[in-house]
Amino acid sequence: MKKVLVFVVCFCALHSLYAATYKGQREFSRKCVECHQNRQVFVSAKDSFEWEMLMENKGKELIKLHLENEEAKESWEYFESSRFKKNMKHLKDFFLEYAKDSGNVPACN
Repeated sequence: MKKVLVFVVCFCALHSLYAATYKGQREFSRKCVECHQNRQVFVSAKDSFEWEMLMENKGKELIKLHLENEEAKESWEYFESSRFKKNMKHLKDFFLEYAKDSGNVPACN
């Protein structure tokens, strides 16, 4: 019984380390759609390389873009929050999955 419990705990811990596209899409829908309404156009506006550059160093460039833009003032609190740090890997996975050069299109929901 202990071996099974250890296996389940290890599996859950490892699973939480990996990014999930659906979690990134959900986070984008909750926090980003307000300003970036048409998610299909927004996400596919950049190719994989461009998204990689924006999301490297824990999203430092993406954060910088938002914090330097006065029109994005409402998002500043989010980008400085632990929620963004927690979900950044999922957002990155979502952006890369549906980048311009991926050939994939995000669902409408």
